[in-house]
Amino acid sequence: MKKLVSVAALCLAMSIAPAAFGWNAFGHMMVAAVAYDELTPAAHAKVTRLLQLNPDYPKWVSRANGRERDEIAFVMAATWADAIKSEQGYRKDGDRPSGPDASRNIGYADMLQHRYWHYIDLPFSPDHTALLKPVAPNAQTQIADFRKTLSAPGASDALKSYDLVWLLHLVGDVHQPLHATSRFTRTQPTGDAGGNQVALCNRPCRNELHAFWDDLPGTGKKPAVAIRRANRLPRPDPRVAAIDDEAKWVLESFEIAQNSVYMPPIGIGAGPFSIDGAYRNVAHGVARQRLALAGARLAHVLNEAFR
Repeated sequence: MKKLVSVAALCLAMSIAPAAFGWNAFGHMMVAAVAYDELTPAAHAKVTRLLQLNPDYPKWVSRANGRERDEIAFVMAATWADAIKSEQGYRKDGDRPSGPDASRNIGYADMLQHRYWHYIDLPFSPDHTALLKPVAPNAQTQIADFRKTLSAPGASDALKSYDLVWLLHLVGDVHQPLHATSRFTRTQPTGDAGGNQVALCNRPCRNELHAFWDDLPGTGKKPAVAIRRANRLPRPDPRVAAIDDEAKWVLESFEIAQNSVYMPPIGIGAGPFSIDGAYRNVAHGVARQRLALAGARLAHVLNEAFR
């Protein structure tokens, strides 16, 4: 009886839980570390200067020595869009866009958290449940907008700084498969929120599918460790890394989610499901490939923007 109660409580908690982060801080730092190594001198100089305008810059570099300061700031900047979810002064404006402020781009004067910028819910259903179209703004629309700002001669450095830190984060987000999809089933007719409402019952039985994928890179907090770990990622195929369309990045993640995330032992519905070693091995391999690819593509975007 106690086990049944704990599972019911878990499912209830997931039904009201907000969307999880896309990769965790460690994963986002790894993506940024890959990108940093591929920046041109011009892009390196520009992003270094722009990041100094972020209000958290002094905190990022407080323990960094002069030689490593620029890279530490760059990888920490990739975590800023998640960090503001818990920083004082930033206002949660919902997990779904609502009203004209949802798509505004006004720089650091904007104290909204914009959690709905972190994902796009491309829908699918394994049991022919009716689908709901993704809403905008979303991760894909924002990446496109931020790229335009970084390349715009008339945009201020203050706005470019804000858009840069968001872009560092969102390119990583859309390469996490569950940030590009929502599964619709008869028991979850409004979608599963990118796996946030799919329970996993591996000990200690309080996890869910989205968080499992977020944590695949590791759960550390130290940027130096993330940088070292990023150096061990596989090098992506240059032809694939050169794909420059954020819509195609999203579609890749969407297809991976269907083929490599929602696969046995993940069944239809809210679960709970218990993942096994085979699933875990596939997931780790996919995550490593997506992290490396996100970093390479991020570098390409920044090199093009700051030519």
